[in-house]
Amino acid sequence: MPKISNKGQQMPESPIRKLVPYSEIAKKKGNKVYHLNIGQPDIKTPEVAMNAVKNFDIEVLEYSHSAGFESYRTKLSQFYKNQGLPIEVEDIIISTGGSEALLFAMGSTMDHGDEIIIPEPFYANYNGFSTASGVTVVPVISSIDTGFALPPIADFEKLITPKTKAILICNPGNPTGYLYSKEEIMQLAELVKKHDLFLIADEVYREFTYDGDIHYSVMNIPGLEENAIMIDSVSKRYSMCGARIGCIVSKNKELMATAMKFAQARLSPPTFAQVASEAALDTPQSYFDDVISEYRERRDTLITELNKIEGVKVATPKGAFYCIAELPIENADDFARWLLESYDLDGETVMVAPAAGFYSTPGVGMNQVRIAYVLKKEDLVKAVHILKAAITTYNAK
Repeated sequence: MPKISNKGQQMPESPIRKLVPYSEIAKKKGNKVYHLNIGQPDIKTPEVAMNAVKNFDIEVLEYSHSAGFESYRTKLSQFYKNQGLPIEVEDIIISTGGSEALLFAMGSTMDHGDEIIIPEPFYANYNGFSTASGVTVVPVISSIDTGFALPPIADFEKLITPKTKAILICNPGNPTGYLYSKEEIMQLAELVKKHDLFLIADEVYREFTYDGDIHYSVMNIPGLEENAIMIDSVSKRYSMCGARIGCIVSKNKELMATAMKFAQARLSPPTFAQVASEAALDTPQSYFDDVISEYRERRDTLITELNKIEGVKVATPKGAFYCIAELPIENADDFARWLLESYDLDGETVMVAPAAGFYSTPGVGMNQVRIAYVLKKEDLVKAVHILKAAITTYNAK
C-alpha cells in the first residue's frame, strides 16, 4: 500500500470542523444543534452582490487575469483609499479566499524550515498553512487574564532566530476578538524593522469593531512599506464566506512579483465570485451600521449570559465575532464531543470549538472553547442556558 507523506500526517485537524460527524449524529437523533463553533454569519449577503451574479450575462466563462479582474482591483483600491489606506491597484492580488492569500504570503517570504512567530491562541488554520508551507510556527502566548492583549515585545524578541522571517497577527483576532491598539501595532512595526522581518496582518474582520475602538492597519504605518503584508477577504465583511475571494496586499514590489508566480500557478480566482465581490463594494454604509449594531448586541448578550455560569471566565471581545471562554471542566475536547453524542436538553444541544486547537503549544487551552456569536440573540441565550445545564451534568458524571 502506498504511504502518504509525513507532511500529510502532520497536517492538523480543524478544531472547528472535526466535530461535524458528531453534530450529524446529534441531528439524526432529532436534536436541534446550536452552532457556536463556526464563524458563518447568518446576516444576509448584500443584494447588490447577489443581483450582480444573477444578471451577469456571458457566453463563455473565461479565466480572469491571475491577479484578478483589473476592474475589481481598481474599485478595491478606491475602497481602501476611502478607508484611509494608501493602497494602489498594483499593490493587490486577488486570491481564492484569505486562506490562499496567506499561503501566497508564506510561500513568498519563507523557505522550508523557516519560522513564523504568532501570538496564540490564533486562527487554527495558521497551523495548517504553516505545515503546508514547511514553516515552523513559534508561538508567543497571550493570556485570557489580559483579554488576550499583545504579549510584551520582549517575549517576541527573545524568540527571534536567524530562521525567523515574519510575525503574523490577526486584527481583530480570531478566536479571541481582541483588537490591537495603535501603540501595539507600532511596537510590532518597530520590532520587524529592527530585525528585518515581515509583519503579516490578517485584517479580514476590520469592520467588526465595537465600543468606539478604531482599527489600525499595518498599511497605515509610514516606513513599513517593505515589511507590511495585509490579508483581506470578502467572507465576513459581506457575509460571503462561500465566495472564496480574498487578497494579498503589499507595497513590497519584489514580494508581490513573487506572489504573482503563485497566482499564475493556480491560474486565476473564480469569475462569478469576483463579479459578486466587485459589486459588493457598492454596499451602502447603512448595511454595515446595522450589522455592527447587531453584533455588538449579540456580543453583549453572550458575555452577560456566560458570566452567569459559575466558574466560567471570559474575555470581552473588542472586535470580530468570537470569544474564548474558560469553562469549569478539564477537557473541552471531550466535553464538546459529549455535548453532541450524549447530551440534550429538551431535544436541544450546542456545538462549540475546543480551544486547544487554536494553540500550537501542547497542553494549553485544554479547558477553553471558542464561541462564535453568529446566532440571533434569543438563540444565544438558549444556547448558553443549555451550556450551563450541560456543565453541571457533565461534572456530575
